[in-house]
Amino acid sequence: MYDYKIIAVDFDGTLSFGEWPNVGEPNTPLITYLKDWKQAGNKVILWTCRAGAALELALSWCREQELEFDAVNDNLPEIVEFYGNNSRKITCDYYIDDKAMLPDTLCGCSF
Repeated sequence: MYDYKIIAVDFDGTLSFGEWPNVGEPNTPLITYLKDWKQAGNKVILWTCRAGAALELALSWCREQELEFDAVNDNLPEIVEFYGNNSRKITCDYYIDDKAMLPDTLCGCSF
């Protein structure tokens, strides 16, 4: 479908160690990783519950960290075109979120 990978990344507790609606210290290793990821030709989506002024604060903070996104709380245009619609679920290869849990930790299953 496409020749790059997509990461969707959360903001609060993930990129920033602050708590909503504030921002905190940067997660420097993750930010560096995402910059390198983009430099290699891949895509990054900011996937956060923030909206309005809180989202603008987060985006400004990310720009200060020199981290830019290919989309914010949205699918990439080429994904929308491929599927013919823009579902509410973000299409990506990896999600990075401080609240994430692997399925095998929930059910003891091995996939």
